[in-house]
Amino acid sequence: MAPQTGAALIARTLRELGMKVIFGLVGISVVQIAEEAIALGIRFVAFRNEQAASYAATAYGYLTGQPGVCLVVGGPGVLHAMAGVGNASANAFPLLLLAGSSETHLGRGGPAFVDIPADVIQGRGAAYAQAQVVIRKLINQTNIPFLPTPMGKAVPPDSHPSNAASARSVALKGADVVLVLGARLNWVLHYGEEPKWDAKVKIIQVDISAEELGKNNADPALGIIGDINVVVSQSSHALGNWQYNTSSQYARAIKSSKVKNEANAAKTAKRDSMPMNYARTFNVIKETLHKLAPPEGGGIVYVSEGANTMDISRSVFPVEYPRLRLDAGTYATMGVGMGYAIATHCAYNLPSPEASSGPSSFRKKIVCLEGDSAFDFSLAEVETMSRYGMDILIFVINNGGVYHGDSEDSDVCLKMRQKTIEGSPQGGLRSSSLGWEVGYEKIADMCGGKGYLVRTPEELARVTEEVSKRKSL
Repeated sequence: MAPQTGAALIARTLRELGMKVIFGLVGISVVQIAEEAIALGIRFVAFRNEQAASYAATAYGYLTGQPGVCLVVGGPGVLHAMAGVGNASANAFPLLLLAGSSETHLGRGGPAFVDIPADVIQGRGAAYAQAQVVIRKLINQTNIPFLPTPMGKAVPPDSHPSNAASARSVALKGADVVLVLGARLNWVLHYGEEPKWDAKVKIIQVDISAEELGKNNADPALGIIGDINVVVSQSSHALGNWQYNTSSQYARAIKSSKVKNEANAAKTAKRDSMPMNYARTFNVIKETLHKLAPPEGGGIVYVSEGANTMDISRSVFPVEYPRLRLDAGTYATMGVGMGYAIATHCAYNLPSPEASSGPSSFRKKIVCLEGDSAFDFSLAEVETMSRYGMDILIFVINNGGVYHGDSEDSDVCLKMRQKTIEGSPQGGLRSSSLGWEVGYEKIADMCGGKGYLVRTPEELARVTEEVSKRKSL
């Protein structure tokens, strides 16, 4: 009997550990590992770039609760994949990065490189901890107002009457005592500091990682180290029949702010302009998708990135169950969208899926809301989606720039471009400039999918309905 190779041993170990999917990009040093894994029934998803592959592995870990596996070559492959390592560490997503190098003669295998960041395996965050049952019980039992962070949406459902998301500023500024469940006091929560928060606010952090307690404006003396499921269950028991006073001045202020802000948002969402504004665009998409798949069915997963695209869409698209929305996360990482979407497909839509959320047992429709600058990071992965027949719908909000474009007039943009080419220091392209109306829709056509260019609400509604009924890219 021929001796077992190192590649076969690694593949067999991964299978015995229960790994069903590997994301990566192979080279001579690791291709045999991938082939051995495929032979054992492990699905290998081959990417066009290691960075996107590593992002996909981190998202898969978040969605399934099992380490996402990424396989790359040593040297430059590891350097590219380190973006995912940083993203996993910042968000505490479980990730296993495997890499290897080889001799340049006879294909002789060199030492394997295995990288597991020290704190990545430890789960944190209410959505990742799958603590929705106990948190929903606490909210329903006490009527305490709650404010979800972006990736914590729908731990209690967005439609819950105690949700203060549409009165975020009032909820933060007026709070005296805040219970933070698995979230970090980073830029998302304004570090718990003035002027967004009251100077005297008491912040109680609950986290499984002791090193997170007391950071920024939190008081470590008030922190609780523990599993969210356990701590929240104990808190519900200790509170007994106590209920929050929903007639308090604070509760009334939140309710008033919600009514005002939601009315303003609804008005903006119906305002027509050319080109369409963010609110109008997202409202058309939302209304069309909800006709086909209402939120209570849990049939859609949203992935969003890009500064304005991500921030504005967060409040437009409601989700009723956790882990149905992914974005740039704690690291504010742009370029995660395509990798996250591929991971979401693998987690929810492959045979014997490892992730679940909501009552629907059918395939999830995966919707990507992409700013043009964010999409540019990993647009080559559209080919990966098409190659594997993934049912993913991508909307690119093309405004020709980072944050915003230079002008809505093509002649103005072309003149700015020409001045930059000629070396003029005045009137040329800015550091945030991108190309004028880049034809992103052609990428889908080129890769075997279907692309559309839309400019009006009517076109957008028609195309959204048409492509939502497709079974592949």
